[in-house]
Amino acid sequence: MTCSASLDRLIAPIDYENLHLVQLGAEHREALRAICPPDDPVWEIYPVRLSGEQFDTTFDGIVGNPDRRPFAIHEDGTLVGISGFLNIDLVSRVLEIGGTYMMPAVRGSGLNGRLKPLLIARAFDSGFQRIEFRVDARNARSLRAVEKLGAVREGVLRRQRVTWTGFVRDTVVFSILHDEWPR
Repeated sequence: MTCSASLDRLIAPIDYENLHLVQLGAEHREALRAICPPDDPVWEIYPVRLSGEQFDTTFDGIVGNPDRRPFAIHEDGTLVGISGFLNIDLVSRVLEIGGTYMMPAVRGSGLNGRLKPLLIARAFDSGFQRIEFRVDARNARSLRAVEKLGAVREGVLRRQRVTWTGFVRDTVVFSILHDEWPR
């Protein structure tokens, strides 16, 4: 499989039961803005703020970043969030899954537990051998979700990233290898 074929396969739309994932684009801007309330407390532990005055700059940075392949997540035909692939290294066959935001109404519904296995399977089917997850050490919900996937906690990158609030966060790194993932 060539590198370009791996990337082409990686970013193709995903349909599973009532979920439809398609590459995030300009056509999703206003629908995403509508599900990202400025008063959502999750913004305090996110590296960026995808709402309010920061929405357009952050959205453009996500969609326009060549190292990212974000998906718009539709459940039953309604946009409910975003997630995707980051830091894609075709030569080493490594990528990160992240950049996930779910509208408040679907958090805790099991959506993330159905979504992440689809992204993991897609990455491995596209020829990647290692998947990473990088989570703010303060984000207990995301830490538990990644652990439930069976990812191995590799360590903490101390004071690794400055968030949009100016907070310098510790980042917990997890991984799943191709041969560890159940078929």
